[in-house]
Amino acid sequence: MRPEEQFEILKHNASEIISEEELLNKLKRAYENKKPLRIKLGIDPTAPDVHLGHAVVLRKMRQFQDLGHEVILLIGDFTGMIGDPTGKSETRKQLSREEIMENARTYEEQVFKILDPDKTRIKFNSEWLGRMSFEEVLKLASKYTVARMLEREDFSQRFKEGRPISIHEFFYPLMQGYDSVALEADVELGATEQKFNILMGRTLQREYGQEPQVAMLMPILVGIDGKRKMSKSLGNYIGINEPPDEMYGKVMSIPDKVMMEYYRLATDIHPERINRIEKGIKEGKINPRDAKMMLAREIVKLYHGDEEARKAEENFVRVFQKSDLPGEIPEFKVDTDRVWLPRLMALAGLCSSNSEALRMIKQGAVKVNGEKILDALDIEISSPVVIQVGKRKFVKVVKS
Repeated sequence: MRPEEQFEILKHNASEIISEEELLNKLKRAYENKKPLRIKLGIDPTAPDVHLGHAVVLRKMRQFQDLGHEVILLIGDFTGMIGDPTGKSETRKQLSREEIMENARTYEEQVFKILDPDKTRIKFNSEWLGRMSFEEVLKLASKYTVARMLEREDFSQRFKEGRPISIHEFFYPLMQGYDSVALEADVELGATEQKFNILMGRTLQREYGQEPQVAMLMPILVGIDGKRKMSKSLGNYIGINEPPDEMYGKVMSIPDKVMMEYYRLATDIHPERINRIEKGIKEGKINPRDAKMMLAREIVKLYHGDEEARKAEENFVRVFQKSDLPGEIPEFKVDTDRVWLPRLMALAGLCSSNSEALRMIKQGAVKVNGEKILDALDIEISSPVVIQVGKRKFVKVVKS
């Protein structure tokens, strides 16, 4: 594909490209020399789950991959032991090497739901950062000033408020920037909040005599609460490894106001079709519920395939539109005739504890065999009992 066509595809949905002119020139040079660009995406495996927010950047990386460019997934096993201070109000807890590598393995398994494993190079930055001498570390530190480092909003805020900033935190952006030097990256991808770190890569590449990388910044996907960025710690995320029914149900729970954002950032639907859907909703020609069901189906299809997406939609319609039960309900076996309901809910994994179960019962969020339960009763298990918590959690309790 000609560089101008590649450029139009790649810039779609990007929040900012620094700079567009540099990217186009790099694409032209790669085309003329028949040498692919080297695209870098760094991931610090400080938490093991990949969600749709992460997928926004990963899917852009897949576009580069499909256009024939060299994709490098850089796992920050070394930087991960510090933890990215971006957006943090205090020093992060340092993870052990074992925790980092376990999370890294989980990341690898999940990202290949998006990236082509045969066309992805995986690198670990301990390969070069772990071997640096103290002299080399001092040389790296000399490339940047404390004043420039304090321009970062999170650092400057903590400094103004008298909250501690450990010296090792200053090394995080330096090390991430040096990764670009070690890889001789042409382009680095990241979310908009990574702008400072990615621009550090441009600065250090110049300092080390390399052509600076292009920074491609992708928007941050809002969580299913419709308010804050998607985050596992906030509980407003959709994991790409979640079961189809759970994924479908979570998409259906998002507020209508963020639906089109999900269409644009989390699906492969052509932009012109998305614009027609948006127009149809505004003009009252398309029911927002129907549009959201289509969105949920498309997202589940991306990660689980057509058949699972179809089943998830059928189950959703059966449960929520026809007040029926899902086609498949997980079983939980007990070896007694009677069990206190809160205890049973906790044992079956429907709630984290007896107290949470009691709270859910008092809120009217629990049904036993289709009937709402408002008291913490003992449940007879002489025949299978279906317990429902909230809208999406079901379990069939049977006697072993």
